[in-house]
Formats: sequence, structure tokens, C-alpha cells
Amino acid sequence: MYRHVVQYYETDRMGITHHSNYVRWMEEARIHFLDQIGWNYAKLEEMGLVSPVVSVSCRYRRPSTFADVIDIQVSVAEFKGVKLKLDYRMTNAEGQEVCEAHSEHCFLDRNGMPVRLAREYPEFYRTLTELAAGKRTES
Repeated sequence: MYRHVVQYYETDRMGITHHSNYVRWMEEARIHFLDQIGWNYAKLEEMGLVSPVVSVSCRYRRPSTFADVIDIQVSVAEFKGVKLKLDYRMTNAEGQEVCEAHSEHCFLDRNGMPVRLAREYPEFYRTLTELAAGKRTES
């Protein structure tokens, strides 16, 4: 789980968190998640692997405000070898859901060509497959 404290600059004139910040928090949580499962971004980039966002969606459940503590749980919703779909559940200190979100990613090499993880990075492929099947959880 990743924890984010809402900063003043992330709020709008009404005093609530601007909706665009939730996508930034998703990226923070995703990077933390990859680190927790043993595949941090630096390691992936050293291997020549990049994972651009293909799509993002958010459903805002209740507002957050300055200094709120937001816990973000990341899970692998689906992994089919080429695309990775992640779910994000963001809750406040009271355990109330603030935002439900999803992101989809593909895997490319440094030249922007699709990568078949099963063949080229079997250990990473196995980790994601186990997470998608619920056989493994975040460390």
C-alpha cells in the first residue's frame, strides 16, 4: 500500500483536491507497487523496458482536502503478457473510498517496439502472472 498526504498546492479554490492529481498519485503508487514486488522502475529501464500508459479512468467517490492521508492499494486486475491492467483503490483515514481508478499499460523496448515478456523477461512475466491470478500479493 502507498500512502499520500494531500498537499496544499494540490487543492483548488474550493479547498478540495483537483481531480488531475489523482492520476499523479496513481503513478506514485504504481512505482511504489513495482518496487514492492521486486521490479522497480530503475531496474526495468536498465533492462531496456518501458511501460507507457495506454488508458486511465477514475471514478471520484468523495472529495479529499489539504492534509488528508490517502492510502492507495494497487492490484493487478489483468495481465495477458502484452498489456497490464491495474486497479487502484484510494481511501481516506476513515477508510472511506475517495477514488476508484484503473490504468492500462503496454511493454515496449527502447525503440518503441512491443515486447513479449514471456520470452524476453520470463521472471517479470511470472511475477505479473502470479499477481493477476491472485497467487501472490504485494510485499
